[in-house]
Amino acid sequence: MDKRRLAARILKVGESRVWFDPKQKKEIDEAITAEDFRILIKKKAIRKLPEKKNLSIHKKERKGVGSRKGAKYSRLNKKRRWIIKIRGLRHELKRLLESGKIEKFVYRDLYRKASGGFFRDKSHLRTYLERQELIKK
Repeated sequence: MDKRRLAARILKVGESRVWFDPKQKKEIDEAITAEDFRILIKKKAIRKLPEKKNLSIHKKERKGVGSRKGAKYSRLNKKRRWIIKIRGLRHELKRLLESGKIEKFVYRDLYRKASGGFFRDKSHLRTYLERQELIKK
C-alpha cells in the first residue's frame, strides 16, 4: 500500500490532506506498517492539513446568465415570487398615498386587496385605480 494512502486511512482524511515533514523524510521512507505511521503521527512527522473550504467565488461563477436553465421566475420559488410582488405593490400604494393621489380609506382597501392576491402586478393596480376612478388627477 502507498504510504500516503496508508497515512490517510489512519488519519481518516483524504490523501490530499496528508502532510509529510520533509525534514523527516528518511524516517517516513523506512516506515512500513500502520504502527510505524501511528508513531510518526505522534511525533508530528505526519499531519493532516486543514479542510479546504469551498470558496464563494465558485458559486458566483455558476450563476452567470449562460449557465441558467429555465425562465426567470422558474428559478424562484412561490414564496420568493410573492415577496417580490407584494413589496412592489405595497411600495406603489405608499407612494400614491404620500403623493396625495389616493385617500387613506382607499389606501387601506387596496392594501387589503393586494394582501389577498387581488392584483397581478403594479400595472394591474394602476389600471384598477383608473377604471374605478379612485385616483386623483
